Amino acid sequence: MNKKEIIGNIHSYESFGTVDGPGIRFVVFLQGCPLRCKYCHNPDTWSITDSKIQESPREVFEKVKRYKKYFGKKGGLTLTGGEPLLQLDFVLELFKLCKEENIHTALDTSGYIFNNKVKKILEYTDLILLDIKSIDEEVYKSLTGVELTNTLEFAQYLNKINKKTWIRHVVVPEITDNDNLLTRLSDYISKLNNIENIEVLPYHKLGVFKYKELGLNYVLDGIEELSKERLENAINILNR
Repeated sequence: MNKKEIIGNIHSYESFGTVDGPGIRFVVFLQGCPLRCKYCHNPDTWSITDSKIQESPREVFEKVKRYKKYFGKKGGLTLTGGEPLLQLDFVLELFKLCKEENIHTALDTSGYIFNNKVKKILEYTDLILLDIKSIDEEVYKSLTGVELTNTLEFAQYLNKINKKTWIRHVVVPEITDNDNLLTRLSDYISKLNNIENIEVLPYHKLGVFKYKELGLNYVLDGIEELSKERLENAINILNR
């Protein structure tokens, strides 16, 4: 009996991404996410069964390989979502194929899914983009709908194996735009020796129209986008 083919549920592709890791990236947005972040600008990726594209790791890899000459020394493949680690087997096989061709691999994740297969995937991952939504357990649960514990365990494991990591943090007025929370997060990050970069992302409303299209209630309606001054404040605290 033939081994059942692994199929990925994919939302979309971006062939020349510049904001999801170093250099020029081929970005694959995977379908499905266990978090329900209040500010999520891709609610259309939440359900894993709503994928627009279904392809095997080999089919996706062939797309990636076409752009290899544009990657240079820094670029490569980034998997994001949604939460790519909902599709563990797909991610593992795709990253294996990339490493056979010396293509840089980056994984954008919340760290919520953490198990032995994730540890295996990390063997083929060059860079982790770790989204820490909040360092406070209650704020994190209110903001995402899930517990913080797994993300911090994931962060500690990345530090233990010295895996190159970028921290991503969205600053939201009235929620995470809080000097005390930012200082606590800064203190936590400062104890990790594997952090290469901290990306401070301002809250925006670019995805709000999707909620209306999907018939979903946007719970942050009324909260204004982050000001330049408060963004600079957050950057200064987190990059102390």
